[in-house]
Amino acid sequence: MALTGSLGTFHHPGVSRVDYKPLDMDRVLTALLARLWHHGMPSKIRRSRTLEVEVFVKLFQDNPEVFDGFERETTSRWISTHLLDLVNRGRADEAVAGPRPLHGFTYRFRNSRKSRPYGADEQLYEMLTVDEGALKGLREFFFSDVDRATGMITPGRGTDVETQALLHLVELAGGQMQDRADTGRPRTPHPPLCAEPAQLLCQDVMRLLYHQDHMPRTVLVDHLKTLFAFHLALYHLRMVKLLPAAVANGTVPAACRKGHTGRTAADCCPHQVRLFLDVDGNPGTPAAALAEHSADIWYRRIPRFIQATYQVKKLDDFAVHRATKTTAAGRAGDAKYSTVEGALRLLGTSHRQERDAFFLQRATRVRDEEDELPTELKRVTQLGLDPFQEYTEMLMHYRGRYYRSQFVKCLDSMLLKHRPGALIAQPRGKGSTGAEGSARRFVLDARLLEVLLQVSLLRAAGDGSGDLATSPMRVDEFLALLRDRYGLYIDRLPDGDGFSGAHLDDQAALRANSAAFLNRLREIGYYRDMSDAYLTQTITPRYAIGTGARTGATA
Repeated sequence: MALTGSLGTFHHPGVSRVDYKPLDMDRVLTALLARLWHHGMPSKIRRSRTLEVEVFVKLFQDNPEVFDGFERETTSRWISTHLLDLVNRGRADEAVAGPRPLHGFTYRFRNSRKSRPYGADEQLYEMLTVDEGALKGLREFFFSDVDRATGMITPGRGTDVETQALLHLVELAGGQMQDRADTGRPRTPHPPLCAEPAQLLCQDVMRLLYHQDHMPRTVLVDHLKTLFAFHLALYHLRMVKLLPAAVANGTVPAACRKGHTGRTAADCCPHQVRLFLDVDGNPGTPAAALAEHSADIWYRRIPRFIQATYQVKKLDDFAVHRATKTTAAGRAGDAKYSTVEGALRLLGTSHRQERDAFFLQRATRVRDEEDELPTELKRVTQLGLDPFQEYTEMLMHYRGRYYRSQFVKCLDSMLLKHRPGALIAQPRGKGSTGAEGSARRFVLDARLLEVLLQVSLLRAAGDGSGDLATSPMRVDEFLALLRDRYGLYIDRLPDGDGFSGAHLDDQAALRANSAAFLNRLREIGYYRDMSDAYLTQTITPRYAIGTGARTGATA
């Protein structure tokens, strides 16, 4: 049976703006650029045709005064491999999603039907609004060559070839399209259930932007995409843990709403993400087995998260129903969504009679659409649950498996599975049960490690100016930072989240994982052996940034 009308609706923007579809971070960043330019609203582009590879090649060939010496075949290959993001690359149905997001105005050249961010751009923007400095820094970086008042573009002297080409395309094709804010989809801010993930994202973005004068633009953009995916994944993993607890308790902890700004154990978020990572990256090792166990714990929590999301959304439907009834009495009844906390308050005993009547009617509608109830639902109706619980169990029976599958695919894409910067791995192929591959396990890809190093090795300069500067850091300090700030465990097991202390066999696996971590640092050029002394195991910054910055070369 297909749930009709509003019965099967699932998403609530107070939990996440993401539509739980597989994400591509090029397309997410491209859509975010439009929101940066239009102050939070998406763009509405009007142009005469869909942009294909040949359209871009023709723009180059028809303007030799700008693109001098661009031979057709070479230009076509360069555009396809370096300048454009293609859907189904190399297949018969290959199509252009848009240019790579190297400059702010690349969103004007996207084909919206092929470049869907599925709400991840909105989720990122709302998280970034916690600190206006992060939004300002991103605008200045991506639109550094644009006059905000006039829209005129003046490429800087250090602009790379790809960005120069995109800027010229914007100037040449600017009169052939119209770009304006889509006012039909205004911002609808919702207070975050936990403010800490957004605060961490803003701090890391600002620290990464400190490197814009020290690394190629293409590299920094790739690092930003990795960082955005990483924080989206951490946010949703935290929601997997927080939302069911909030529904069970009927409220969100006050400390979560404030953002856990303190450093004491009492102020640590009870729903913090804790992941054990396999650094070596080879399946079948003891460390890989621990990382598989860590991933299994988190993915087993997803069905309860799906049910909790359904419960919040249906309570929101109940809130809208109540508001519609009381509009005539002078209350605001035109809001489409209530806050999550507002919805949870309707679980109170004072609303029980009205709540039971509302959900009994909906549960009856579901039963009436079936000639005969499935066996599983017959058992549910015999448990003596209240109408709200019975109704959400019905929804989980019909749609729970589908939304769990969609959320798993979305979470895998946020964790960049099978991509550079991955935080999770799963061997390809079919297992004995027909499911995809073997067990997932949390890993630490070299690109993600490099991004985390770059934001972590920037610390207060110490001159009282408030500016940041690079300085070396001991390996044990960095491992502690990964644990405390991001919940990433390498040299020890998490306290909870499926672990209850390291046994004798686990100690050997942890030592091997720590040795693999040192090898990974050597591979990417951040660590050199000075001696066997623990205090001299130092991570050296790659770039010298800020007053009094040190790379550690003379340590």
